[in-house]
Parts: sequence; structure tokens; C-alpha cells
Amino acid sequence: MVRLELDQVLMRRMKEDDIEAVKSLVKEGCEGTENRLILHILTRPLCLFILAVFSSVLRCLVHSFILALAIPVFLLIVFLKITMPRSTGVLGSSRPSWDYVGSSYRGLQDETLQNPYCRISGRAPGTKKQRRRIGSKEKEASSEKITPEREQAAGQVWVADCEGEIVGCVFRESETRPDVRRICRLVTGCWYRREGLGRLLVQSLEQREREMGAHRVYAHVPYPSKVGEAFFRKVGYRKLGEATEEEEEDEGELRKETPERGFMGYPLTKVFYKDL
Repeated sequence: MVRLELDQVLMRRMKEDDIEAVKSLVKEGCEGTENRLILHILTRPLCLFILAVFSSVLRCLVHSFILALAIPVFLLIVFLKITMPRSTGVLGSSRPSWDYVGSSYRGLQDETLQNPYCRISGRAPGTKKQRRRIGSKEKEASSEKITPEREQAAGQVWVADCEGEIVGCVFRESETRPDVRRICRLVTGCWYRREGLGRLLVQSLEQREREMGAHRVYAHVPYPSKVGEAFFRKVGYRKLGEATEEEEEDEGELRKETPERGFMGYPLTKVFYKDL
């Protein structure tokens, strides 16, 4: 672990030069998520029953018991790999994670989020030039034209910049409903976890959205992720579907937010919400 001074973290809107670094960060943070989701689906009772039926049918056609068991599982895994929504990288969005990062609305170059630790310490966050990774190649300019409409549909990406190094990022989905916002991905670098960086990103983004008039924030967490669930509960979020008096009063609005679903309608995400 690397000790991170939170008052030296500058939270700003992603720029063109940050895209490759953010993609690498997302890839690192999503590692293993898709495989865990596939395992989650494969172990559902209905899915196990269907696999057992196919294995029984195959047992009449092939003379190997092991092949009769393995073939249906292998084919289903291949099917899930191909058809599972790529939004497991950017949860709550049907947009693939790479396209989401590449086309996200970047806004003004000087847009930043407030860092409460700076007010406490009285220090300004570092603004050194971004470090160049050893062995990295210069990014070629993309010939693909990103229209303003596509940028707005993709939403926003905010990055945590510590002395020129991107150490974390949070994705905010486009505004599809008035006064409601959605966090669809939160990633921190593996060397900077359990340092309070994730909490800082989420709470700073919440503060900005509150000032912009939002009254509720949703967050989508991968279904098998116990760490993500514990984190959002710790920062004041509640899981959608846990019966409370507030949910009963606001049932119409809450029904509009649904988890991402995969094979046979099984949910891939858990939805959490927080009133600002």
C-alpha cells in the first residue's frame, strides 16, 4: 500500500490525455468481475436444472458421462461471454465501457470537485504535469468524430489526480431523469485502496450534484461484489427493495430504476440509492 495524502488529490473532469490512463484503471478494477457474474448465473437453481436436463439428453447420445456434463456447461459459458451485457464494466449503462470512456462529455477544462480535506489542512492539491509511463507509446489521434449528442449521452467521468497521476475515477451517467443522478462505476488504483479515496470521490460528486439540484443518487454494484455493497452502505446508501416507509411513499420513482439483467433475466447488479 502507498500512503495517500487526500488533501493533495485534485478531482477534475477527465481530459483527452487521460483517456488511456482511465481505461487501464477501469480494466484493472473490472478484472474478474465478468467471471464472477457468470459463476453467479451458473449456480442459480433454474440454471442448474436446465443444465441437468441437457446433460441427461446428451447422456443418451454420447457414451461419456464426463462429456455429457461438460458440454452444456462449456456451451453456456461461451454463450454468456458473447451475450452478457458489456456494461459489467460500466454498470447501469448499456454502453460498453471503452466507448463510454472515449466519448464521455468532458466539459470545461477547469471543472473540479471540492476537496474538503484541502479546507481542513489549508493546502492546495498538487498540479504537476501528468507522468508518462515507461514504455508507453504516444496516443494516436482518433479519427472518429465524437458529437456533442454522443458526449451528453455518455455522461461524465471525474478523475482523482494526485501530482499528475490518475489514482481513481468515478463515472456519472447522463441525466435521463430530472433531479436524479446515477453512479455507474467507481474505481480506485490497487495501490491506493482503503485510504478513503473512494469515499472522497463519491461524497464530493454528491456535493456537486446536490448544488446542481439533484435530490437522489443511484449506484449500481456488481451482484457478487460484497466489497462494493459494504462500501455504499458505509457512505449512507440503502439497497433498493429493502422495505422502508420512505420506499412505500416513493414507490413510483424507485420502480423506474431497475438492475441490469443477463441470461434468463437474472440480475447482474444490485441497486443502491441515497437521498441528498
